[in-house]
Amino acid sequence: MLKVAVVGVGHLGFHHVRKFSQMENVNLSGIYDADPKRLASVASELKVHAFGSFEELLGACDAVDIVTTTSSHYLLAKQALLAGKHVFIEKPITSELSQAHELLAIAKERKLKVQVGHIERFNPVILAVEEDIRDPMFIESHRLSTYQPRGTDVPVVLDLMIHDIDLILDFIKSPVKHIHASGIGIITPSIDIANARIEFDNGAIANVTSSRVSMKQERKIRFFQRNAYFSLDFVEQRATVIKRAKNAFKYIPRIIAKDPSLQPEQLVDIRELDLSNPTKDALSMELESFVDAIIHNKQPVVDGEAGTRALEVAFKILEIIKTQPKTHI
Repeated sequence: MLKVAVVGVGHLGFHHVRKFSQMENVNLSGIYDADPKRLASVASELKVHAFGSFEELLGACDAVDIVTTTSSHYLLAKQALLAGKHVFIEKPITSELSQAHELLAIAKERKLKVQVGHIERFNPVILAVEEDIRDPMFIESHRLSTYQPRGTDVPVVLDLMIHDIDLILDFIKSPVKHIHASGIGIITPSIDIANARIEFDNGAIANVTSSRVSMKQERKIRFFQRNAYFSLDFVEQRATVIKRAKNAFKYIPRIIAKDPSLQPEQLVDIRELDLSNPTKDALSMELESFVDAIIHNKQPVVDGEAGTRALEVAFKILEIIKTQPKTHI
């Protein structure tokens, strides 16, 4: 059995521990957190071993799950990799691009797995349609959240938008050509709401908006490609797939003639998908894929390179936002 240990048992880390403790092919070695009270509380509640230090944790596992603040990812992951441990790192992979590249170099040299926690890749809504999404030419995403103190140690681009950046880079297989971006801090000194227009060499465009000061929760993404449109709602766990009907060509003369009797259902096929009761949740699938990659020596679904690409685009967006004119009231 693979021996896994978790460092960082806050809100998200707690659920990581719970998921690993339920896996048949995993031996949860234990947990560690810099907060002794939180560590003791989670260890007691989930009945897992609490290590006295990160070094002690490293000596008792094969793989480390890092679910701590972004600023601590680099040092913890580097220490784990140098100790010969595979690592799962919550997104974003690191707080600096050079740190991510260094971690990848160490992992490659020591033939270790690195997986980054871009959990939307395992969202049942994405999994239900990903095989049908081919060469999208326009993607539009909105990821809006009410204010939560958790995650505000980084700009909203690294906290929320990076999820959609990763998805976009996974579906558009083309280098980034140009980025337009704007953003502003409203509650925190950092950036709380941001928008970016990402243009790719192949002509594809992605328009991405993220906010952590919204009055509602919204996580939607839309893909437009030749002959098809996909509208995905991650909150409601629903998808709408609209494709051109197989016999739509025979209506072209009537379309040109602007025939008012022509009905939409004659031109397109509409499929509604309800994924609100999936057989398995995204977090379980994400962590199981990490374990599977180690046991069967496979490339992780979201490997360190993917996490670094998303981070690179996120930093470009932040750099562009910093150059925008400042307004004074």
